Parts: sequence; structure tokens; C-alpha cells
Amino acid sequence: MDAIRHHTYGPPETLVLEQVPDPVPGPGQVLVAARVHGVHLLDTALRRGESTGPLPAPPLPAIPGREVAGTVVSVGQDVGDGWLGARVAAHLGATPDGGGYARLAVASVGSLHRLPDRLDLADAVAMIGTGRMALMTLEVAHVGPEDVVVITAAAGGLGSLFVQSTLDAGARVLALAGGPRKVRAVRGLAPDAGQRLAVVDVFADDWPTDARRALGRLRADTATALIDGVGGDLGAEAAALLGPGGRLVVQGWASGSPNPVAASAVTPAGDPVDVRAVVGPGAPAFGDLRSYQRRALERAASGEWRVLTHRVAFAEAARAHRELEERRTVGKVVLG
Repeated sequence: MDAIRHHTYGPPETLVLEQVPDPVPGPGQVLVAARVHGVHLLDTALRRGESTGPLPAPPLPAIPGREVAGTVVSVGQDVGDGWLGARVAAHLGATPDGGGYARLAVASVGSLHRLPDRLDLADAVAMIGTGRMALMTLEVAHVGPEDVVVITAAAGGLGSLFVQSTLDAGARVLALAGGPRKVRAVRGLAPDAGQRLAVVDVFADDWPTDARRALGRLRADTATALIDGVGGDLGAEAAALLGPGGRLVVQGWASGSPNPVAASAVTPAGDPVDVRAVVGPGAPAFGDLRSYQRRALERAASGEWRVLTHRVAFAEAARAHRELEERRTVGKVVLG
């Protein structure tokens, strides 16, 4: 079968298309002919040989990826034939070499979600990991109609879902995105939001001043919540928009370093903040992750969530990694 592997740690070019033996499903497993494969920023760190959170650097050679969508083509022992031909999406597990960048992937029956015909496979892959994380984050953020919410990386796979959900909750939203193309994409998510959505380009000179002006257009002096997946200097500058007691919801740090305000629980102006971590120390136990996947899939299938995807041909996985690392992607990155 075709698979994307890397035999050394290093830059995106270490990812190469190769022929490898077909995997065989064991007891309680199925074989999925994958047509779409999810790509994460986490994958780029593992490709470089970096240990990330609970995941160590993968043993080499490695096939990256943990999310696939496609059709079940064979089943292992003790698996009913009712799965044959099923259109499914699956998370392959929290392992550093999950095997997701392959045209055939072994998945446990317990990881499978049957997909309705109306749900695009790329949208389904986005929901398995990214949609799940969005729901977990929103549960922690607890946004309501009284809130003014700042969202970093608003044009990303997660950020775009946060924008839609916080607006649906009745909140006013200040979305931060990098560059005119991403700003347009965020505005396109909610064309009827009117004065409840402001979008600021963080590539502009002195964007924090633009952000404060945008808060004024939202009829607010400060924000009540920040959902941050960027961290670093940008995350700290975004946290400066919070008022006293504002909620800082940390769901990652794409910059490579956590939001420094999360450690101090104090904004640059000296105001206390309510730090709520979705990942890392202090993160709550979310229980059945499968239920979050199911609910995310339902939101996408019903049209409640408009899913943004950045699609790259399977053979061009190196390009997908490069564009993701260079922040040139809009939405969830998928191969296929």
C-alpha cells in the first residue's frame, strides 16, 4: 500500500511516499481504506523528533497521523460483517506513530463512527480530533451571551469552530487572524453576525491597538474571556485585552511556548485572571472522549458547524507540514 513515512527526524522533506506491506486487522479490529487523513501541528513536532506532551518521539521508520476516514474493507476475528463497506471515521489512538498517513489503516471497532452520506469525509476527519477538542474547550470556557470573547488563531481548524460556537452562544467575539486571507475566511464564517464580530489582523503593525479599537466597536472596554491556542508573546498580548477576573482558557501553544499569563494568573496590567487549562497541568478529566467525537460529528453533519479544511494531496504530505509550520493554512489540514 501507499504510505507516508520518515526514516530520520528533521524537516518536512523527510516525509516520503513509499510502498509498505498491507496491514492485517486482528481480533476486534477492522481495515479501513482511508481516503482522507488528518494532519496536526503535533505531527510536525514528532517528525522533528521532539517529545510532545505525553507522546515521545516515534520509533523510526514512522508513519505519522492518528485520524482517518474512508470505508471498511475487511474485518478481524469477532467483528461482525455488518461493518464491511461501512463509511467510517476513526481516531487511531494516542501513539507517536499512529499509522494514519497510509491508504490502509487498522482501527479498533470501538474507535469507529459510522458516517451519514451527507457528511464530507474531510469534515468528518476534522471532527474526530479537532472537533472533539473544540467541544472540550467550550465546556471549560463556559461562554454565554454576557461575554466578550477573544479568540487567537481564529482561522484555524479549532479557532473557526470557536468563532461559530461563541457567536451561537450570544457572545460578542474579537477574532485574531494572521493576514488578509485568514481575516476574510473568519468573516465568511458568520456573515450575519453584524456588530457582534470583529476580526483583527495580527500581522498588522501595532495590532493590539487595532484590537482595542475593535473592542470599542463591540461596545466593550475589555474582554471577559480569551480562548488561546497560540501562547507566547501573541498570547500574552491577547491576554492584555482581558479585564479583571477574565477567563484565560488555554487549549495549546502553537508558538512553541505556553501563554506566560497562564503561569502568573495576572495580566500584563496586573489584573488577576481566571486560568482554565484544557491541556497541561490543571486540565480536567474529560471522561469518554468518544462522546465528544460523536457530538462533533453531529454538529458538522447537521450544518451547525461550518468546517474549514485545508486540503493537500496525499503524496504531498511534506508540503502540508511545511504550510502548517509556516502558518499558511486556513482550517483543519487534511491529506487526500
